[in-house]
Amino acid sequence: MNQTEAKKTCGVIAAAISLIVVGLLGGVALAEDPSQWPPGPMTRLTSYPLELASGITQQADAQTGRNWIEPADAVLIQQRELAWSRYLRSAAHLPDWLDLGLEHRTRFESYDHPWRASQQNGNGSPDTQVALRSRVRFGLGGNGPVRFLFEGQDSRAYWDGAPGDFRDTTTINEFDILQLLGSLTMNDVLGTGLRTDVHVGRMTLDFGRRRLIARNDFRNTTNAFDGVHWQINQGRIWRFRAFIVEPVIRDDVRLDEQNSQSLFWGTSVESRHLPWFQVDAYYLGLNDRRVTHVENHRTYSTFGGRLYKDPKPGEPDYDVESAWQIGTRGLTHHVAHFQHVDLGYTFTLPWTPRLVFHFDYVSGDHKPDDSQDQGFDTLFGARRFEYGPTGIFLPFFRTNLISPGWRLIVNPTRNWTLQVKHRVWHLAQNKDVFGSSGLRDSTGTSGGSLGHDVELRAQHAVTANLDFDVGYVHWFKGSHFDSPAILAQLPSSGNKDSDYVYVQMRIRI
Repeated sequence: MNQTEAKKTCGVIAAAISLIVVGLLGGVALAEDPSQWPPGPMTRLTSYPLELASGITQQADAQTGRNWIEPADAVLIQQRELAWSRYLRSAAHLPDWLDLGLEHRTRFESYDHPWRASQQNGNGSPDTQVALRSRVRFGLGGNGPVRFLFEGQDSRAYWDGAPGDFRDTTTINEFDILQLLGSLTMNDVLGTGLRTDVHVGRMTLDFGRRRLIARNDFRNTTNAFDGVHWQINQGRIWRFRAFIVEPVIRDDVRLDEQNSQSLFWGTSVESRHLPWFQVDAYYLGLNDRRVTHVENHRTYSTFGGRLYKDPKPGEPDYDVESAWQIGTRGLTHHVAHFQHVDLGYTFTLPWTPRLVFHFDYVSGDHKPDDSQDQGFDTLFGARRFEYGPTGIFLPFFRTNLISPGWRLIVNPTRNWTLQVKHRVWHLAQNKDVFGSSGLRDSTGTSGGSLGHDVELRAQHAVTANLDFDVGYVHWFKGSHFDSPAILAQLPSSGNKDSDYVYVQMRIRI
């Protein structure tokens, strides 16, 4: 069997496993909102074997709610990444101090009229792919002070071999170690009521709103770090975090490696004393000398703060974040900044509609080839929750960008979320590059209008263990793509509007 046939066989097997598990879980009905942690008891239907359901489901649900057994990475990442009933663990009758879970996600995605300079050899053909991501979690320690966690991840893409198809280490990372860490937890430190945790090993991280450090969700591969993380907190009132790590270098086939030529460190303070005036403040340092070319070395200090109020029915909400970077990029001085504003309101109406207005300003480089660099570096942040679906599509990055927009979110039922989003996109500096597209007019005569897009999205959480996500984006491209300087860099018909669609399913057992 050659490599192509082997990949096709793996794809068929993965799809078959997905269908089997869906069949087993298909009778599990409405759950708590998966974004809430810990979740409450689940309401179930009885359309799959009652003998299996009553035993495994009751045991698995006992791990949530008041009896939730905290894994080693609980304070590192979003709780919705962890809070799902461990049916596999319960079926195997494993003891409380041992955690076992499997996750698989399949996504079909397609877009037309590619625009990246690297896709010219595709002659403008549509890019259609199937992305598979599988994870396995194995933990030891239960609710004891010392815990251990292994998390493996396999990320693959199929139908990605045509000329011009988008493929890199954000889509493919086969058979790899995502997390391998130990943690020590101390509650009521010296009788103060404070809790502190130390983590050592390979880990994933979420900080703040995840704009600069994130455990990737929609993207097929995931950022990971090797090093040490420490936190101390007083319940949900305040928290202080500090870390020093080496970013893991992703390889699409071989095991990922740490690199001593790249060091990332930082601290953050979170205050929840006032619900209407919550505060995050942070400092992040990066010294990245992995690449051979000195002009691409990055040495940054990023200082930032965030003020926000969480959405609640009948109340306004807001999210304001400002970050400034200083340092060097290669041999040039680096001074850049990022400004973000959200203003929203949740109405006390059926479906609980929330309307939010967005604005982003992210600095770009004023002049190419001078001694100053003003292009903001988003470090290890996520974009899907704010800009749109990443995967093989999203052209917009948190650099050299001005973008106002709005979003309407409704919840027809507890486990359905519908969204419509509209944003306008414009270069902050016409002479700088557009995102990671490779497109640049150093004269600036092409203008900065990137156009605007409309996104429709529907999410359905059948349970915390099974969810679906469907989306569509139409990108009305701007005049920037019609200029002769940019047309010469585009694939065939790359200046035409692009349509993107995806359908995905995730199963966790």
